Amino acid sequence: MDKRKDEVRPQHELQTEALAALEQARAMPHGPARSEALKRAGLLQKAADMQGLLFAKRGRPPKT
Repeated sequence: MDKRKDEVRPQHELQTEALAALEQARAMPHGPARSEALKRAGLLQKAADMQGLLFAKRGRPPKT
């Protein structure tokens, strides 16, 4: 099994990497390479968002 798949990175690290990838993709000229870079940045952002959802509380807040 690939070591990269087993390793879990913190959410803030994924968000930082996603922002850096997005800025790099925006600086590229229009074309297929830019489209792929934007897709990668989107996937990184989704991964960061999903990691945050794993620890979110579900349901209604308790009554006081």
